[in-house]
Amino acid sequence: MIEKFLIGTYTKNQSQGIYQIELDTEKPALQNLQLVAKAGSPTYVAESKAHRIYAVERVMEDDELHGGVLDLDGTTLPAKEIEKIVEAGSSPAYITVDEKRQNVYTANYHTGDVTIFTITPQGLLSATDRVHDHGQVGPKPEQADGAHPHYVDISFDGRLVVCDLGLDQIFLYDLTPEGKLQLVSGLTLAPGFGPRHITYIEEMGKAYLVGELSSEVAVLNYNEETAQFEIEQIVSTIPADWTAHNGAAAIHLSSDHRFVYVSNRGNDSIVVFAIQPDGKLQQVQRVSTEGEFPRDFNFNQTEEFLIVANQNSDNASLFHRDAETGKLTLVQKDFTVPEGTCVAPRKPQ
Repeated sequence: MIEKFLIGTYTKNQSQGIYQIELDTEKPALQNLQLVAKAGSPTYVAESKAHRIYAVERVMEDDELHGGVLDLDGTTLPAKEIEKIVEAGSSPAYITVDEKRQNVYTANYHTGDVTIFTITPQGLLSATDRVHDHGQVGPKPEQADGAHPHYVDISFDGRLVVCDLGLDQIFLYDLTPEGKLQLVSGLTLAPGFGPRHITYIEEMGKAYLVGELSSEVAVLNYNEETAQFEIEQIVSTIPADWTAHNGAAAIHLSSDHRFVYVSNRGNDSIVVFAIQPDGKLQQVQRVSTEGEFPRDFNFNQTEEFLIVANQNSDNASLFHRDAETGKLTLVQKDFTVPEGTCVAPRKPQ
């Protein structure tokens, strides 16, 4: 079986934009790198069920940096540009599609803004709201200049969660039918935690939040009725004797809700945690990604395989995943992917 994945990238060196790669699950092997669309550092991408590809975009206009959203028709290769919405300032760090509400959300690490777009009946994007969180900045140099939202997405109860690395907080919003945000609650993590991404187990009322700056995962209890998070456990993603720089990055949860996976940039590894009956985490493996700076990874459809993009070494690695133990075994390394930063499974055609 051939499965396809979109790859977001930086375009500082050899990359030209958004790529597609294939996974042949029979061989198994990664293959057939193809350019989907030229773009400026499309570091995060998302595809809708309608096969529209939304990517963060970074361009120079009149010698001034502009950032925003690139909207592409993903039914063709190369993909056709539908629209580009950019404004002065740097590009967002995260973008996602809300199929139920037909919205697109972006989190801009550099400007500190979270923006809500609605998908109009004509299929175009129209901004409906924007928020800029305020609070006490964290103690680390990366936090000194204010809010840095790194993630915005829907929680299992339909609220919007923002992870703000700069303020060491996560914020929870209600979203009105008109696409307006209403702040509901927040949670402050330890100074220097640096919240980056979050994932959930609805039936347990648990959330798993990765802290980029502290290289930790926080296990959170979530009360849906009161819309409140509380910290239950903090675990490290790096060895106790690791002293060099590390930034924890992507976090993904297996669909059977038995394992949590986190990538480490610096330690250049993926750490595997087993979820205990009470929802707490216990580490079962840490494995090299066979490359430098693994910013993102993802599973294939059956979760038998895991693909990781190593940004600084321009390669992707393929691992087999044991569904019973959660552990990863290297299958392939050194598959060329230039400056890879996002691994997104393509929607079935």
